[in-house]
Amino acid sequence: MTTRIGFIGLGIMGGPMACNLRKSGYLVTGYSRSGVPQACIEAGVVPVGSPAEVAATSDIVILMVPDTPDVERVLFGPDGVAESVWPGTVVVNMSSISPAVEPINAARLAEKGAEYLDAPVSGGDVGAVAGTLSIMVGGKPEVFEAVRPVLACMGKTLSHIGPHGAGQTCKLANNMVGAMTLMAVAEALTFAAKAGADPARVREALLGGFAQSRILDIHGKRMIERDFAPGFKIELMQKDLNNALQNARQLGMAIQGTATAQQLFSIAVGLGGAQWDHSGIARAVEAMASHPIAGD
Repeated sequence: MTTRIGFIGLGIMGGPMACNLRKSGYLVTGYSRSGVPQACIEAGVVPVGSPAEVAATSDIVILMVPDTPDVERVLFGPDGVAESVWPGTVVVNMSSISPAVEPINAARLAEKGAEYLDAPVSGGDVGAVAGTLSIMVGGKPEVFEAVRPVLACMGKTLSHIGPHGAGQTCKLANNMVGAMTLMAVAEALTFAAKAGADPARVREALLGGFAQSRILDIHGKRMIERDFAPGFKIELMQKDLNNALQNARQLGMAIQGTATAQQLFSIAVGLGGAQWDHSGIARAVEAMASHPIAGD
C-alpha cells in the first residue's frame, strides 16, 4: 500500500518539499493557511480544508509552519491534527521551534497512539527545491528509521541527533553559526568596500582561502549584488535566535555572538527589512559603517 502523506504549511520551504514528495510517487494531501499554491496543485498535491482533514487520511503528517504557537495551533487547536490522528500515524514537525516544547508535543500525541519526531531543516529555499536539505531529527531512533525513505525525498543529509527536542537544539546551533557567519561576511565586505577595495574581488579571493564558506559564496554574492529577495526571511532568523537566547538563559549560558547578530537583525528590521532575506543583515552593518558594500 502506498504511504499517504499529509503536508501542513506550503510556503517558501514547504511547497517545494511537498512537490518533491509527489515527484517521488507518494500520495500527498496539503493544507496551508494561505491556500495551497498552484504549483503544488499542478504537482498533484490534493488540497483539503484543515489540519484535521490532513491527519484523517495520512500515514505520515508533516508540519512546516513558522513558529512554536503555529505548531501548537495546528496540532492541538480547533480542527487540529490531534482531533483526527489515528494510532500508528507518525507526525513529523519540520518547523523550527523551541526545543522545550517538543517532548510535550510528543507526549500529547502519544495519548492518541501517534508517534512524533522533531525534524527541522537547513538549506533554505534552494535546498528545498533541490531536495538537498540537511534534516536534524529528535525522537525515537526506530521511528526515524521508519520514515527515513520519506525524509530522503526532501533531504540529502539525514541525522538522528537524540531524543525529542534534540533536533530543534541542533537547528538552533545551526542558525547561531549561520547568523554569526552572515555577520562576519557582511562586516568583512563592508570593511573592504570602505577601505577602497573591490568587494567582489575580495570575496573571490577569500573563497580560495581558509575563510571560504557557503555563506560567503552564496550570501556574500547576494550582498554584493543587492539581492535580498527572501529565501529565509530576517523575521524567521530572529525567531530562531530568540529561541536560542531564551534556551541559553535557561542553561545559565551567555551567547554573546548570537546576541550581537540578533541586534544587527533588529537594526535591519528597523530599516524595513523584516521580509528581506537574512543576508540583508549587510544593510545593518552598512548603516553602522555609513558605507555600502555596493550601490542598490
